[in-house]
Amino acid sequence: MADNCLKRPIHVLGAGGIGVALGWSLARAGCEVLMVEALLEKVAAGRSAGIEVVGRPAAQIEIIRFEHWEPSDEVVTLLCTKTYDNAAVLARLGDGMRLVPVQNGFDPELDRWGHAGEGIASFVSECERDRPVTRITRAGSLHLGPRRGMTGEERADLMELAEVLEAGELFRVEWVEDIRPYKATKLMYNAAVSPLAAAAGVDNGELLRDRLARRLFFALLRENYGILKHARIPLARIGPFHPDTVSRILGTPGLPELMGHFFRPSLRGTYCSMAPDMAGEQTEVQAYNGHLIRLAGDFPCPLNRAVLSVVETIIRERLRPARERLLAVEALWRGGGGG
Repeated sequence: MADNCLKRPIHVLGAGGIGVALGWSLARAGCEVLMVEALLEKVAAGRSAGIEVVGRPAAQIEIIRFEHWEPSDEVVTLLCTKTYDNAAVLARLGDGMRLVPVQNGFDPELDRWGHAGEGIASFVSECERDRPVTRITRAGSLHLGPRRGMTGEERADLMELAEVLEAGELFRVEWVEDIRPYKATKLMYNAAVSPLAAAAGVDNGELLRDRLARRLFFALLRENYGILKHARIPLARIGPFHPDTVSRILGTPGLPELMGHFFRPSLRGTYCSMAPDMAGEQTEVQAYNGHLIRLAGDFPCPLNRAVLSVVETIIRERLRPARERLLAVEALWRGGGGG
């Protein structure tokens, strides 16, 4: 094991885009890593060929199925699962175990568990469905920091984790003193990008090309910002602008379209994490847009209600994602059917 590595083994739950990127980075730094995954095909592929970040050598890491996983208070567990899978993990964790959720949405059950720190990624990582092979589709950072007051030991563990992840040299790691403003800012963006791109069946860059998609995207960003400000939730800068600046840009006639022209290349081909869920029975839309609606209280949030309704209809009625779903979102929004 490398000198700069964690003293404890690390279990990474979820071999998706984030989990594979983190597991690969930790293995590269020389840490003792165990990957845990629910899909049998992914586990078999990982055992056969290792886990891989496209363009980098594969890493040979032990990978097991979730049903065979044995939690321990001697390890650090990184929770990189979809929000709707949290309950199955939490049901197996004991008191005092070290849990660090990364990019794991807004889940009241997880919040009540009381973990000390959390991670939020601004890089985008798209994993193949049946193999633990991921592709970084947009460079960025992993923000890591406390979500509540920490003991000295909890803080040392989390800072040590930040150092070894940085040593993997796959993405930047930024230590922050309060992760919550970063998580709220990521919510503002994710809850605008993901449901629209997933419902329309397009990549994120298309939201800035198609006139209807762009109009809904900008309106949803403004609504999300308004909800978070109304709820007095601090926001932080992720990317080139602070959300306050983004709000001023969105409120300036003609400027959003101009800025969108320049930002579209950076979004083209980037992964929408909610898209693979549209063919299944669950999405994270409740953990993002549903959370914003609950947070809004009496603050108007008709567009969030409209996208939540359309995405849930797609799942329930097994509809195919298509641009016409955006027409349904707009009809609900303009017609007041979004609430």
